Amino acid sequence: MQQPAWPDAEEVARVLGEIKSLPPLVTSGEISSLKSQFAQAARGERFVLHGGDCAESFDSCRPNAITNQLKILLQMSLVLTHASGKRVIRIGRFAGQYAKPRSAEHEVRGGVSLHSYRGDNVNRPEFTAEARTPNPQLLLRGYERSALTLNFIRALVDGGFADLHHPEQWNLDWVSHSPLAAEYTRMVDAIGQGLRFMETLAGVQVHQMQRVDFYTSHECLLLDLEEAQTREVPRRTGWWNLSTHFPWLGARTSQIDGAHAEYLRGIENPIGVKVGPDHHVQDVLSICELLNPTREEGRIVLIHRFGAHQIAAKLPALIDGIASAQCPVLWICDPMHGNTETVIPQSGAGSGVAIKTRKFAHILAELEQAFEIHAAKGSLLGGVHFELSGEDVSECTGGARGLADSDLARAYQTTVDPRLNYEQALEMALLVARRVGRHR
Repeated sequence: MQQPAWPDAEEVARVLGEIKSLPPLVTSGEISSLKSQFAQAARGERFVLHGGDCAESFDSCRPNAITNQLKILLQMSLVLTHASGKRVIRIGRFAGQYAKPRSAEHEVRGGVSLHSYRGDNVNRPEFTAEARTPNPQLLLRGYERSALTLNFIRALVDGGFADLHHPEQWNLDWVSHSPLAAEYTRMVDAIGQGLRFMETLAGVQVHQMQRVDFYTSHECLLLDLEEAQTREVPRRTGWWNLSTHFPWLGARTSQIDGAHAEYLRGIENPIGVKVGPDHHVQDVLSICELLNPTREEGRIVLIHRFGAHQIAAKLPALIDGIASAQCPVLWICDPMHGNTETVIPQSGAGSGVAIKTRKFAHILAELEQAFEIHAAKGSLLGGVHFELSGEDVSECTGGARGLADSDLARAYQTTVDPRLNYEQALEMALLVARRVGRHR
């Protein structure tokens, strides 16, 4: 399912052969470490923050865009750590999220039918025959962009970019006027004072606070590409997808007899499984059994995405089913996908044109319900997932500044799904932190 209609099979094979010969993007040791941390999160010892672009673009492989993405993830994780007293696992939807599933093979505009845009790994978003024709050369460009992104992130982290002694360096200038800026600043000041007190007391600097770990993730979608970067490694058993730490199985490719599930069951990486309102409990149990027959802890991460209006009806039965089957899973709430809607602004620059958006209030409502349902069922919600941007975009409405439908056209930049902007993402982290802190 969801594979591109490549026009030249020989060219695809040549490009994939070249990618097979190139160095891996991540290591098996990093993957193994993440799996162990997932097991800890499932026991309530850590908390997961999973966030980033819905679909990366090659054009966003720029220093400012990458550093802004890291800044918001760092700030959100700092807020969550401060409130929960737990170490936060930071996972970015970056360095490989260049392919997207589509509901239709073709897109029609004004009577013209072209291939649907499937992400920059496959074709381009411009509505022309040339741009929309699947081009295997883009697979190689996607590998190169992923490598460049990872190299820059690692250089930043190793160079002290994430140093907790100077969290003020993570601030983004445009949001200094946010209603939440004062609350965040107070939190940062309190952390800095505590860190300095601890170092004064011990007489040494806490060097471990100068760097943090970041892990990568993307949807396991283009199977030939994933297979080209799947390898055996010295001194470890099994096969490892070395293009990412954390691949996930999407809602459109989760068939129990499908090729994606068949591929994923053969690799050692931890696997995310997206679960929505159309999934039956037994189907989810079957996928978990297929992917994790040995009941390995940290192997399966269930990412539920029901929507604010359906989570109360759907999630309890799923929790009961997983508990009855004694499947060890890490639960993460994705409050974004189930709350996507189409609106037609009646005023502003984009008035009269249908546009996809998400309401901040609905996103928060689903998160609140997720915490309550898991608590009532005696299970642990071990993480959150957001589609977000470090840029000043206007794609989701609501939040502290009260963005309305008429504001969407101001900076609507996504080519696929709407994302929280920096200010909305930080506000969401503060609200989640308050919720987690009450039950600390």
